[in-house]
Formats: sequence, C-alpha cells, structure tokens
Amino acid sequence: MMDILINLLSSPIVWIVIVIFYTLKKGIYFVPQNRGYVIYTFGKYDQTLSAGLNFIIPFVQRVAADRNLKEQSLDISSQSAITKDNISLAIDGILFMKVTDAGAATNNVTDYKTAVIQLAMTTMRNAIGSMELDECFQSRDVINATILTAMTEATQPWGVMVTRYEIKDISPPQSIREDMEKQMTAEREKRSVILTAEGVKSAAITEAEGLKAARVLDAEAAKSEQVLAAEANKEQQILEATGKAEAIRLVADAEAAALTTVGDAANTDSGEAAVLLTLAQDAIGAHRQIAAESTIVLTDGKTSDNIANTVAQAIAVSSSLKLSSADSGI
Repeated sequence: MMDILINLLSSPIVWIVIVIFYTLKKGIYFVPQNRGYVIYTFGKYDQTLSAGLNFIIPFVQRVAADRNLKEQSLDISSQSAITKDNISLAIDGILFMKVTDAGAATNNVTDYKTAVIQLAMTTMRNAIGSMELDECFQSRDVINATILTAMTEATQPWGVMVTRYEIKDISPPQSIREDMEKQMTAEREKRSVILTAEGVKSAAITEAEGLKAARVLDAEAAKSEQVLAAEANKEQQILEATGKAEAIRLVADAEAAALTTVGDAANTDSGEAAVLLTLAQDAIGAHRQIAAESTIVLTDGKTSDNIANTVAQAIAVSSSLKLSSADSGI
C-alpha cells in the first residue's frame, strides 16, 4: 500500500491533476447575497464581484476585500460637546449606514467604519456647538437632520451611505441638572398657580353670572308680582266702586220707597194726623235742645206762637200735598 502511494506521488500526471484542481478552486467564487468581493488584478482594482457564481484568473487576480452590503448600525460612544452658551454635555448616539460601492469603500478610505464614526462624532460636536442648551433638548430632530445631511455629503466618496442618525442620550453636568430640576419645579408651580387662578376666575365669573341671572329673575318676579298686585288692586277698586254704587242705588231705592210709603200713609186722615203730630214733636224737641244747651234763653215772648205757626205751616203743607194727590187722582 505504501509502495502504491509513493508511486502515485512520484507520477507527474498526479501532480498535474492536483495543480489543475487547485487552480480551478482559486478561480471559482460563489459570492453570497448582499456581499461584494473586491478584485485586484496585479495589485490594481479591477472589479467587484456580485452575488452568484463568478470566475477570476488564478494567480493574476485576487480577492482584496469582502464587503458587507447590508445596512449596519454603529454605536457612537459618549463624548463631550460644548453648547453655544458654554455648557458641556455628554452625548451618545447610534448611526445606520450601508456600503453602496464596495470598491470605493476599499480603495478610498482605510477603514470606512472608523472613518464614519469619527465623522459622526465631529459633526455632532459642531451641531451642538451651534445651539444653546435648551435648543439641544428641544430640537433633537433638528440635530439628527443636520448630522445626517452633513454625513451624507461627506461619505459619498467612500462608497458609504448614512441612512439615519439618532441621538440616544444628552447628559448635562450635575449642577446643570439640579438647576434644570429647580426650573422645572418652578415652572410646574407656576402652571399650578396659573391654573388655580384661572379656576378661581372661572368660578367668580360663573358665580357673578349666576347672581346676575338670579337678580334678573328676582326683578322679573317682582315686576310680575307688582303687575299682579296692581291688577288685583284695580279689580278690588272696581268691585268696591261697583259695590258702593249698588249700595247707593239700593239706599236711594229704599229712601224712595220709604218716601212713597210715607206719602201714601200721609194721604190718609190718620196719616195726616200722624204727620202733624210728628212735626209738632220735632219743633218742640228743637226748642228743648236749644234751651238745654244754654242757661239763658232769650225769647220775644212769642215762642208758643212760633210753635203754633210751625204746626200750622206743617198742616198747610200736608193739605197742599193732599190736594195735589187728589188732583192727580182726578
């Protein structure tokens, strides 16, 4: 067995076959997806092999670099940057990029990843230096867009495209953080006071509007009560006037009826005698009243004649009334 192996190794045909297989192996490449093989011919860039089966000339051409064409993420370590108002900040971020030209990424820059990271750090410091502290916290999107624009232009000759940049954290010094916390506390207290004042103001306005509405309603109610009272008083006065008029009419009717009755009674003999007696009594009573009201009564001595005359006049009036009634009957 050993003799056979020695004979095969000493055969030139075997060595020729081995050389042929080795040469074929060196000249055939299967490039994976999203990879780029950079080919040098006699030490000079020749081409970039794409995914699939590829052939090169062994010993004349070689694979100088194997580049990943997928999108990659690179961490930007924390670094110090000074703002426009001279505040030192510690900032870190993350960068997303991809190789678009494997030949340029190999020939135009020594280490494209390191170069991209250093460029991102420098661009980030420049962007922070053009802003004040408050703007840095409030304008992260502006900072990211500024860095992305600057890096897109700078990395184009390297065959690299930066697709996205994001700031992960911005850390101010401890003293600045304490001042910011105090400012935030003061701002929250200010907002609380403002909200409380607005609430008190709204409550006062609501209360005033309610009082106004209540006064309006009270005024309207008082006005309605006055109108109703006036109407009731008017109705009462009308009723009282009507009642008084009716009473006066009834009294007048009663007096008229009484006079008629008296007249009818006086038209008789007994009635005439009664009238005469009543008149005489009234005359005597009048004289008595005059005498009672004064201790001294002056008279001309003809008082009895006056009484008699009064009675005679009464009889004459009665006779006249009787004749008038008789004539009316005729």
